[in-house]
Amino acid sequence: MTRKQAEHTLAVEEAEAIPQHRSTEEGSPSVYATAGGGSGRWAVPLRPRAVSIVGPTASGKTSLAIALAARLEAAGQPCEIVNQDVYQMYRGMDIGTAKPSAEELAAVPHHLVDVVDPEDAMTVARFQSLARACLADLDRRGVRPILVGGSGLYARAAVDDISFAGQAPAVRAELEDRAETEGPDALFRELRDRDPAAAAAMDPRNARRTIRALEVIAVTGKPYSATLPAYRYVVPCVQIGLDLARAELDSRIDERTRRMRAAGFVAEVARIRPRLSATASRAIGYQQISDFLDGACTEDEAFELIARKTRRLARKQMGWFGRDPRIHWLPATAANLVDQAVDLVEFADAGEFDASDFGEVRPTVRHLGSV
Repeated sequence: MTRKQAEHTLAVEEAEAIPQHRSTEEGSPSVYATAGGGSGRWAVPLRPRAVSIVGPTASGKTSLAIALAARLEAAGQPCEIVNQDVYQMYRGMDIGTAKPSAEELAAVPHHLVDVVDPEDAMTVARFQSLARACLADLDRRGVRPILVGGSGLYARAAVDDISFAGQAPAVRAELEDRAETEGPDALFRELRDRDPAAAAAMDPRNARRTIRALEVIAVTGKPYSATLPAYRYVVPCVQIGLDLARAELDSRIDERTRRMRAAGFVAEVARIRPRLSATASRAIGYQQISDFLDGACTEDEAFELIARKTRRLARKQMGWFGRDPRIHWLPATAANLVDQAVDLVEFADAGEFDASDFGEVRPTVRHLGSV
């Protein structure tokens, strides 16, 4: 794939990855039964909540999900796990994505793991469709879903009131031509004139994002900033976040990177890299090992860079999830972590969090990593 082709592929894939808010009255119903509702009212779920376990990479989300499922099963509540980590959806990308082991997959039924080939594009819009269908099926069977994953927008797409702006290939092509002839600065000035709020929050050097924002304005007839989603559930849910001290998190990331190396990650990349789509190749580790295989760096340097990029990703995940005031944070290293998680689920089922978690809530700032 040439660089030009890769850039075009990324543009097409990212075209679906710009969320817009859409009220449930406009056709985005919960997959669960609800009561109440109506203009200005909060929907009050009738069924037990779904559980979504979020947090930075290497914080222990999979382990908690499996242990929580076992505890709830023992109490007579059947549970199954729904993956919301984008890269774990790709077949053959096992070691580099820290995919659940065969034993873990056997312990609790898992969904949306190994569902696409590496050549395919997995977008957040496509994931939302798959996830909502899966949640609806589990609901019909009386099974509580436990969603797990650290892909922030994917986690929200599964349970929140988010739809995705359509594409206008002709408009995009025209904007791309203008970026070539007039330069990206001209397009950014146009965005600033048409939507100052969006421009103020964007990097003027990111021409691809500028083009997408102008495309969304053309498609929706609304300012790009008006399409950003609110924090509002359409799937009744309790979110459990895992927090831990940054030094401990860094140590876990370093240890995970060493295990990847020992488990044969180099061989995995050598085998799969000719098949990686533009989306799949963005998973941390695959490009770095490809560079090593091409002689651009040593193996030690490649794994050192993997650990460094993973630490940076963890910081970004903390920032993303820290803005959601509905997440109930638990210390990942607590000896009674599973007990605390069970308590949160029981409180949520009893409606203890309805006043704070349902309806539209404003973003907040929670500084994670200082547990």
